[in-house]
Amino acid sequence: MPKMPKLPYLHALNLKTLVLLVAIVAVVAGGIAFYSLTMQTRQQGQITMLSSEKTTLQGQLASTSAQLQDLLDDDQYKINQDLKTEIANIQKTYKKAVTTYESLVKVKDVSKNIKGFDAQFAKSLTLLSDKNYASADAELSDLTKKIQAENDKVSSSFSIPANVPEKNTPPGSGFSRQQVNAGIGTYLVDIVSADLGSTRVIVDTASDGTCTNSCPVLSLGAYVSRSGGYAGINGSYFCPESYPSCAGKTNSFDTLLMNKNKVYFNSDNNKFSTVPAVVFLGGSIRFVGQSVEWGRDTGIDGMIANQPLLLSGGNITFGGDGDPKKGSKGSRSFVGNKGNTVYIGVVHNVTVAEAAHVLKAMGLENALNLDSGGSTALWYSGYKVGPGRNIPNAIVFVRK
Repeated sequence: MPKMPKLPYLHALNLKTLVLLVAIVAVVAGGIAFYSLTMQTRQQGQITMLSSEKTTLQGQLASTSAQLQDLLDDDQYKINQDLKTEIANIQKTYKKAVTTYESLVKVKDVSKNIKGFDAQFAKSLTLLSDKNYASADAELSDLTKKIQAENDKVSSSFSIPANVPEKNTPPGSGFSRQQVNAGIGTYLVDIVSADLGSTRVIVDTASDGTCTNSCPVLSLGAYVSRSGGYAGINGSYFCPESYPSCAGKTNSFDTLLMNKNKVYFNSDNNKFSTVPAVVFLGGSIRFVGQSVEWGRDTGIDGMIANQPLLLSGGNITFGGDGDPKKGSKGSRSFVGNKGNTVYIGVVHNVTVAEAAHVLKAMGLENALNLDSGGSTALWYSGYKVGPGRNIPNAIVFVRK
């Protein structure tokens, strides 16, 4: 039998060495097996931990999703829109309430037959405070109709007193109460005439300068008396204290004016610079279509702006191209002229356009509308119309 060849790398190994190598291999193999097991165990732990974290994250995600859904259900945009709608309803109904209240104040100036009006207005305010806007609006609309119906009733029942002469020419001087046939109807007019050669026309004010709130006011009689006058009429539009819309600007007026002390009021108020005006020059009178046309000359006796201009050069400048009878009726104060004769007066139970027709029929060349309603007052050795409410300014006739 042939001999096995000797392996060259074994001849040097002895038994001890061989045993040691076997032991090392066994240890290495065992280490590898242990490492493998350990890694598997660690991976399994990591997997378990990751699984747990995943579960936690899923829970957090679910919670966040629920919160998001709550926000979506709240819908802040919708909430904001609902809030805007509510604010709009409040503003709309409040403005209507203010307008209705001021109409209620005005109707009290001409009628006492308003039983239940105050109670209905109070009811509308209660509904408004309860956020019942639809019902509040309905109450205000109904009350507005009742107020208008009462105004119409007063207007239709107005009659010219007996024994008032009918004539279309104003007096040469002094006071006259007369019927004027204007072609569109017959109207009652109270009018004072004065020649500018013997009369100065001044504008008196309760305040010493421009006033924007809580302004002083006086009666027309007080203005005439303290100025040494013999006649007078209420002046420009202003904001009465009794009107809710006048909060923060009570008894103030916005238009240009120069009083008897040569002080100009509202000079910087360009918003009203297009309002017409009348200028009392001493021996003459001038009407301008816009107060911006007039400077700040203090050599005059006075000037006052208001609107509208009723007549210019003998022509109707307001309401001449429509139905002059259309609109609310009331007593309308005016200042006008023909040559060097100046007129102040009141046309009764007319629209503003009707007043223009009446003054044209009387032969006036120029005329400017003044404040009316509860402010209307005319003085000639006592009240001929009024006394009306206290006012911030007035036009006064003073003998030279």
